[in-house]
Amino acid sequence: MTTGSVGEVLVRARMRGLDALDAQVLLAHCLGCPRAWLLAHKEAALTELQQETFAAHVLRRSHGEPLAYLTGAKDFHGLMLSIDARVLVPRPETEHLVDWGLELLAARPDRERAPRVIDLGTGSGAIALAIKNACPLAMVHASDASALALQVAAANATRLGLELVLVCSDWWQAVAGPAFDLVLCNPPYVAADEPGLGALRHEPSMALTPGPVGLEAIEHLVPSALPHLQPGGWLLLEHGFEQAEAVRQIMLNAGLGEVSTRRDLAGHERCTGGRWQTG
Repeated sequence: MTTGSVGEVLVRARMRGLDALDAQVLLAHCLGCPRAWLLAHKEAALTELQQETFAAHVLRRSHGEPLAYLTGAKDFHGLMLSIDARVLVPRPETEHLVDWGLELLAARPDRERAPRVIDLGTGSGAIALAIKNACPLAMVHASDASALALQVAAANATRLGLELVLVCSDWWQAVAGPAFDLVLCNPPYVAADEPGLGALRHEPSMALTPGPVGLEAIEHLVPSALPHLQPGGWLLLEHGFEQAEAVRQIMLNAGLGEVSTRRDLAGHERCTGGRWQTG
């Protein structure tokens, strides 16, 4: 086994093509120490076991495995979530969907009434937990067609002490009860022939692509959401930035009003929402 210090093994990881930050995060995870410690102790010697463990992680990362799967954790909207290959890795762009939802909840005229919220296709529970954390009064439901994904969401909810109503459901199929004030969803929207899909091969395919075009899930869930919305309730969706115009039209065709799109920090049209106005 090649001997090495913290600094030396990080250099070797960079030579394998790893980003410097990824290499530091992985080594800190393997050593069970803060990343700042690495930067202050570059001459510290690693044991053979530590080097072997880190080298295995570097190899997996160099093959495209998400960093969150290797460390088992991902920060989302200020919450540290447990993440593994049963669920999609939460993206920073999805925080815009949460922020929009929280704005709408804060603007409700009857703010003393507990709002009913659902996160469709919850995966790790990221959206639902972020809403519940910021709006404790809300009764937050989280559904997913994958029982394995719901296990991850349930574990995150328990660890964070945030109560969710978890439902195993293919979109609305098993969702019952009163209608919702707010529906949020980050559906699969990547087209099956998208060239970049190969880079996401480690993540659950059902959470990424719904079919050839990429709009199939959205075309299904928007019209079927209306019976589950309270009058004045909102439906917010994340989508690909090139899909915004199509999603707006789907919402308008379904009868939603006040349809608009929000951009992410890169300036891409990322989230579209509409309001159910029965009158």
